[in-house]
Amino acid sequence: QVQLVESGGTLVQPGGSLRLSCAASGFTFAKTPMNWVRQAPGKDLEWVSSIDESGETKLYAPAVKGRFTISRDNTKSTLFLQMDNLQIQDTAVYYCSKASSTETGPGTQVTVPT
Repeated sequence: QVQLVESGGTLVQPGGSLRLSCAASGFTFAKTPMNWVRQAPGKDLEWVSSIDESGETKLYAPAVKGRFTISRDNTKSTLFLQMDNLQIQDTAVYYCSKASSTETGPGTQVTVPT
């Protein structure tokens, strides 16, 4: 069965950086496009970024473009999200998912305090 486990979230000051990871299992990760999505307090789930199976094509939401970088290591079935210049509005629970599915892991909390 599909298993996704996000990690790396923590409290970070504005302007700081974090690297999130998503360990995937139960499917052929190397052949699967992947997403990062997030949910801020009191808001709907928001798409953040996508990457194709090879890692060559990457897409970003306007709110994070130029600050976040998605990547993957197919040898380790792991998805990453490098987040730089974090801002207060980036506070959210971050989830990874297969691009073709809404199923996510438990998520990892990123908090950027005021």
